[in-house]
Amino acid sequence: MPLYEYQCTQCQAAFELLIRGEQQPMCPECHSRKLDKRLSVPAAHTSTASDLPVCDRPGPCGMGNCGLPECEG
Repeated sequence: MPLYEYQCTQCQAAFELLIRGEQQPMCPECHSRKLDKRLSVPAAHTSTASDLPVCDRPGPCGMGNCGLPECEG
């Protein structure tokens, strides 16, 4: 079951959802189905913290390259 990140085009809420089969995602805030799928930052388990990739400069969300307009630049 994949975990997807979405942003609602109606209320601008950002959230993650587990989607099973042919389920249609819905905003947990306003219940709209008008959603934009966001790019996810990949996660992986490593042996040490020094093995993790690091962005040159994180954006306002703290991650950088997360796909949010305020993090681009």
